[in-house]
Amino acid sequence: MSNSKKYKKYIYGSILPIGILIIWQLIGSLQLMPPQLLPTPFEIGKSFVSLTSNGVLLSNLSISIYRAALGFLIGGGLGLLAGLIVGFSKKMEYSIDPTLQMIRTVPHLAIMPLFILWFGFDEFSKVLLIAKGAFFPIYLNTFLGIRGVDSKLFDVSRVLEFSRFKQITKLILPAAMPNILLGVRLSLGMAWLSLIVAELMGASAGVGYMVSDARQFAQTEIVFVGIVIFALVGKLTDSFVHKLENRILQWRDNYNGG
Repeated sequence: MSNSKKYKKYIYGSILPIGILIIWQLIGSLQLMPPQLLPTPFEIGKSFVSLTSNGVLLSNLSISIYRAALGFLIGGGLGLLAGLIVGFSKKMEYSIDPTLQMIRTVPHLAIMPLFILWFGFDEFSKVLLIAKGAFFPIYLNTFLGIRGVDSKLFDVSRVLEFSRFKQITKLILPAAMPNILLGVRLSLGMAWLSLIVAELMGASAGVGYMVSDARQFAQTEIVFVGIVIFALVGKLTDSFVHKLENRILQWRDNYNGG
């Protein structure tokens, strides 16, 4: 991508957020809404600077990132492994997939009390809840990616006398890679979303805890700081995987929009 196109992309992407911030600031400055309900971006920025300077924000953010990363590695790793196993075997699909689909439909808020009873309020219960959220996006996309490989490619591999190992590594996995990487992006997003639920589960640190604590004391500007942090970190991780996806899948020749 040329520099001019990159600049255009960033300019177009910044128009809506800047417009929202300007309107938001005007609403607060004209006192159209009480500051306790909707603090201005300026007040939120002051809280962000204060929380950063005293180390509270960075301390809570580092704990949250650790929990989300560990949960993603466990849940995403198991999801990738399960997707490969089920994708390559009809027998494993019939044996495992129905149970996994039932577990997938259980909401986090329904299973959270059970995790508390089993594992208490320690880190393990929080990481396990995050891992549950991260598991299913990558599992489903890996499974669908493998099953979505064009059957004509298998005919070509038989003509070329590919071994089973070469068929998997040179044919199936490259063809399924777009789905797998999409699963990674969705899995990272779900890990970050699950973190919010996990940190409301009796946590004593983390961005979710900081938001919950601020809500109890009606510190709305700190609540907004937490929301912005969640949004920014989620966007940064998604952008990182998206760039990785573009680099790995350079061989694709897709339509990129007019």
